[in-house]
Amino acid sequence: MESNIMVCVTQQKNCERLIHEGKVLIDHSDENSKLYVIHVVNEKDKFLYQLDDSEALEYLFEVSKEVDAELIVKRNNEVLKVLTKTAKELGITDIVMGSAKNKVQTSRFEEKLRMKLKNLNFHVL
Repeated sequence: MESNIMVCVTQQKNCERLIHEGKVLIDHSDENSKLYVIHVVNEKDKFLYQLDDSEALEYLFEVSKEVDAELIVKRNNEVLKVLTKTAKELGITDIVMGSAKNKVQTSRFEEKLRMKLKNLNFHVL
């Protein structure tokens, strides 16, 4: 079955595990399936903590390239809106996202995203 999987990464360097989970899902899908890695950053924030932006982008590009994923990076203060719009434009079927240390904050964000993208499969690690 064809799937379009979107891995949502944040400023944490351990986002690599999310990308590899997306790879596992895509490996169990149709050959026409596509894997996307998306990182939406607030306009004043760094792309990854403790790295300058060029190093962070290089890191994300390399990890995405290893799993044959298309990397999408956007600067925007409306993260939820950007993720929703991108998922609809790309025909996403599955979303992979991480759970933050603040479970309440993660749950609220996840709940809002699920409400906007009702028919998608969510994989929260």
